[in-house]
Amino acid sequence: MNILLIEDDKRISDFVIKGLEENGFSVTLAVTGEIAREMVSENEWDIILMDIMLPGIDGIQLTKLIRFKKNHTPILVLSALDDADNKVAALDSGADDYLVKPFHFKELISRINALTRRTKFNYKEKEQVYFCHNLTVNLDEHSVFQNDQAIDLSPREYKLLLFLLENKNKVVSRTQILNAVWGIHYDNNTNVVDVYISYLRNKIDENQHKFIHTIKGTGYMLKE
Repeated sequence: MNILLIEDDKRISDFVIKGLEENGFSVTLAVTGEIAREMVSENEWDIILMDIMLPGIDGIQLTKLIRFKKNHTPILVLSALDDADNKVAALDSGADDYLVKPFHFKELISRINALTRRTKFNYKEKEQVYFCHNLTVNLDEHSVFQNDQAIDLSPREYKLLLFLLENKNKVVSRTQILNAVWGIHYDNNTNVVDVYISYLRNKIDENQHKFIHTIKGTGYMLKE
């Protein structure tokens, strides 16, 4: 597995590289966001491990740039910033998971394996185009169209829509959505699912057709 580590603190990068290589991973280091941007453009990676506080382009900006380029490589943020606002900012910019420093190395390995399995399942083994009524979602292009008009979705809105499409005409609970879209380590007491369902409804629902239905006491369903 080829890993890109983006970290400007040599003490931390030496520790992470040593541990990953001892576990059979191949690791390449980028010490600035600018260097990482070029390496992401020129090479394919199985996963990106990224600090937020980087010289030049910070981790949030870099994540947005990577996702803007339709690059689906899983991104695991490794950061000493442990408050909720930083976690939400990283995840909403397109990161897949967030691990606070200092961390147990076994947990890092577990999260790497989980993210790479999930990404392979989501993007390599499933159909590449979804259709639902007048919606078309193209996984290769990372695009959403409704009546041939492009719909602008944030990375988290797109991931939520994709999960609902994968479970079309099935009831999914808030916990299932939270685990699939935000990750199993996200706070189960948050109302973020309801907030993003509302965002998505505002962008895709029509007067004549409602896509997302609330199933009282259970969760949500996207209907054909």
